[in-house]
Amino acid sequence: MSYEFQTLSVDSQDALATVSIKNGDINLLDAPLIKDLYKCCKQISEDNTIKVVIFQSANPEFFVAHADVNMIMAAAQTPQPDGQTPSMLQSLYELIRNLPQVTIGKIAGVARGGGSELLLAMDMRFAAKNKARLGQPEVALGLIAGAGGCTRLPKLMGRGRAMEVLLGCEDFDAELAERYGYINRAIDDSELDNFVDTLGKRIAHYPAHALQATKALVNEMEQIQPQDFGREYGQFYATATKNGMAERMQQALDNGLQTFEKEVDDLAKVTDPLPYMN
Repeated sequence: MSYEFQTLSVDSQDALATVSIKNGDINLLDAPLIKDLYKCCKQISEDNTIKVVIFQSANPEFFVAHADVNMIMAAAQTPQPDGQTPSMLQSLYELIRNLPQVTIGKIAGVARGGGSELLLAMDMRFAAKNKARLGQPEVALGLIAGAGGCTRLPKLMGRGRAMEVLLGCEDFDAELAERYGYINRAIDDSELDNFVDTLGKRIAHYPAHALQATKALVNEMEQIQPQDFGREYGQFYATATKNGMAERMQQALDNGLQTFEKEVDDLAKVTDPLPYMN
């Protein structure tokens, strides 16, 4: 099967596919990347020669920064959701969670917001000790983590720790993320590629029917329903459309949000100066 995309490259051999994200300076989760991820995952889901998919970044500083704030502002102008139907982004991440293939996230840079939520939809996550940083900064902007963060994180790490991630809006390095259950393991930077590739190849050697049955059963036991995401998206829309939010998001952009220089640093330098808001 041929895989050709604007923001992704796919290398497939011996039942293992590696998807590399390459979308501008910070791998912004924008419309072209979302479209390519959806198309790529649909194709992979239909490719019975692939058993394992590794998602990584071609950018050494960023896995995926976060969702495009301009896209969020545009979404706030669309009709109010019904509170039952998942959003387009939630549906993409559920497609990834329910792929028949095993999915592994390899993190050697920043993954915040929608980038963190992309990783949460995968079966496993491994991160470089000195380079990876994960976080959910949405509340600092006045939003919620509306693409699975509020739904998946409490199940993954427990209520209290999930609240710290979601409300504290700070970056978590790989070692703290490992302690909290955000990722599977924090691995030395120089060993990350070899560890993940070796694990992927080993799993890809096993019978596909056993891999698929195990994943399907674990997903079923996780007990996440479509209406859970519908409620989450409804709350996300409500926060995004609150009076004054368009101006707040624009001010964040004016402060340097979505620029390499600000995103590679502590994002609080962009969000904390935003005006107090009831």
